[in-house]
Amino acid sequence: MSQEVTFRVFRGVGDESGEALGKMVDYTVEMDEGMVVLDVIHRIQAEHAPDLSCRWNCKAGKCGSCSAEVNGKSRLMCMTRMEDIIEETPEGEPVIVKPMQAFPITKDLVTDISWAYEMNKKMVPVNGPEELDWEFNQQEADRIQEFRACIECMLCVNTCHVLREHQKFDEFAGPRFFVRLAGLEMHPLDTENRIPEIKEDFGIGYCNITKCCTEVCPAGINITDNAIIPLKERVVTEYYDPLAMIARKLGLKK
Repeated sequence: MSQEVTFRVFRGVGDESGEALGKMVDYTVEMDEGMVVLDVIHRIQAEHAPDLSCRWNCKAGKCGSCSAEVNGKSRLMCMTRMEDIIEETPEGEPVIVKPMQAFPITKDLVTDISWAYEMNKKMVPVNGPEELDWEFNQQEADRIQEFRACIECMLCVNTCHVLREHQKFDEFAGPRFFVRLAGLEMHPLDTENRIPEIKEDFGIGYCNITKCCTEVCPAGINITDNAIIPLKERVVTEYYDPLAMIARKLGLKK
């Protein structure tokens, strides 16, 4: 027996400051077995609202394009199964779909994430030996390989209260870019020192390690424990460890 589900979707645009101007609109669609949220959005486009804007690409959880908020949680629509959504949605209530709230609204479910591209330019790349025959052990490779799994969906940024609630985009790199910085800083052959920038320019001190970013990461990256906390430890060693401070004054290595 087929089942109909009502989706309540944000429809509207952003004003000059990116604030949302619009309303929530209900659409009732018939479910097919195995559907994901993105399938339902496509069906709404096909049957009800051809002008509904939604960003997507691979539909396989690899491109990070279809990020949105479904029932108040940051998710990839292509990886969110309708059977799970129906189970979590109170009976008689619609499924709520909104664009990511941390970023300026472009139209409907599409947000402007150009901030991420600008932040990415501020990252100093790996500075290693000139000869490219780099060798290091597998354990060192595994440590940074986790960070390369990031698909830049920005769900972690959307969930981070420092950015979502307090809009510290000019002072705080956010979890996605602490993942990138961790991958650079932990590269076994990298000689660059990014710790001053991590402390001052990228504002790692704002993070109070609530682990909300880790919880929503579709790539399964342990952002808090494996990226942010180790970077915080390096900042502490650099600026607040008395033994390290004495060693630097004596010209000794840490």
